[in-house]
Amino acid sequence: MFADPKFWVAASFVIFVLLFGKLGWTKITEMLDARAARIRDEIEEAARLRAEAEAMLRQAEAERAAALAEAAQMIERAKAEAERLAAAAAAEAEAAAKRRERMAMDRIAAAEASAITEVRHAAAEIATAAVREIVAARHDAKADGAMVDQAIASLPTAFRAA
Repeated sequence: MFADPKFWVAASFVIFVLLFGKLGWTKITEMLDARAARIRDEIEEAARLRAEAEAMLRQAEAERAAALAEAAQMIERAKAEAERLAAAAAAEAEAAAKRRERMAMDRIAAAEASAITEVRHAAAEIATAAVREIVAARHDAKADGAMVDQAIASLPTAFRAA
């Protein structure tokens, strides 16, 4: 059996397989361990990134809620300001309308007073002209003197009445 070349080929094959198998097995296990470590690192990195993403999501949701609350407050303030401005504008418009009405009434009253004054002046002028014609036609110098004396005598009474 030791003289048989097949035995030595088989023995050398088994030794070769055992030596290179052990080296190959060591290399394969090292590669698999390195790959497992790399995968473990990637999983840890992914977990860390997920935790960061979840934290960022919570922060973004909190910021969104704060922004919504601030927007709601701004809307409420804007509504209150709009109502206040509308009330102020309505009050100012009403005051302006009353002012214009009062100015129009004053102008009407002034126009009435002016018209009454003009009518009185016209009536006085017409009456004066009529009296002048009547007095000129009916009175002589003697009657004029009596009328002037009577008017002078009634002046103190007229001044007291005024």
